[in-house]
Amino acid sequence: MKRVVAAVGASAAMMSGIMIGSTSANAAPGCPSLYVVAIPGTWETGHDKPPGPGMLSGVTRGLPRNTQVDYVTYAATAFPWEGDVYGSSKKQAVNAARGLISDKLAACANTRAALVGYSQGADAAGDLAAEIGTGISKIPADRIAAVGLISDPRRSPTDVQVGPIAPGAGGGGARPGGFGWLSDRTRTICAVDDLYCATATDDFVTRFAGFLAQSSDANPANLWRYQIEAGQIMTDLMAHGGVPTLQAQLSEAANQQRAKDLERFYRSQAHTLYGSYQVGGGKTAITWMRDWIASHA
Repeated sequence: MKRVVAAVGASAAMMSGIMIGSTSANAAPGCPSLYVVAIPGTWETGHDKPPGPGMLSGVTRGLPRNTQVDYVTYAATAFPWEGDVYGSSKKQAVNAARGLISDKLAACANTRAALVGYSQGADAAGDLAAEIGTGISKIPADRIAAVGLISDPRRSPTDVQVGPIAPGAGGGGARPGGFGWLSDRTRTICAVDDLYCATATDDFVTRFAGFLAQSSDANPANLWRYQIEAGQIMTDLMAHGGVPTLQAQLSEAANQQRAKDLERFYRSQAHTLYGSYQVGGGKTAITWMRDWIASHA
């Protein structure tokens, strides 16, 4: 699972006008038109260091003056020996982002929020967006202006994708129910060679590993979700030959080939080159996402 967890949004939002001399909440200090919560990727932040913008620095730099940005601090780890397993680390990010948005929207009646994340941060941002969009969260969906996900390990083929269409889906499996009411304002970007967000449908070893990572800090309240996700993998496996197919993918020859493929992937740096990855119109993934978030301010 190391290859999944280690290295392993959009209709325009209506802005609330502010009249000169208005006593609305947005007239108070600290109440921006758009509040952007950014979640860095694995190892870009941590409990022992301040939140670093990392890959998202270009997304949050140069936004309009009526925008406020906060970065989430969380474990941002992947392996048990780092102190937090992936599931626990991601849960911290989701909880922290939820808290930031809830507090800001409660204090600022006319402010809307945007979520943006990269890698594990996109995983967390996407989970929170799904929670809000499907009505599970107390945060109203109509207060969320945009969700931007870069290299989302839970990307679904049905998500609205910007740039070249990546094959497969995220290694962690698609979110049951998708983004609900936020589907029209969520955008995802995945480089075609980024295995974290573009795992082949018939790569069952990676898909099972991704499922184990996602459920590594299992919550009994999410048992229904785990059953759906595991069931989808098994359904696809049966459609591709069943257990013999999985056994073939676990053979010594297959493992050796997988190691070579992973080495080639890491050397390509496909997961870390979104600053230069072209998505069309002369824009990179980072500049497109910045401009899109800015358009909602």
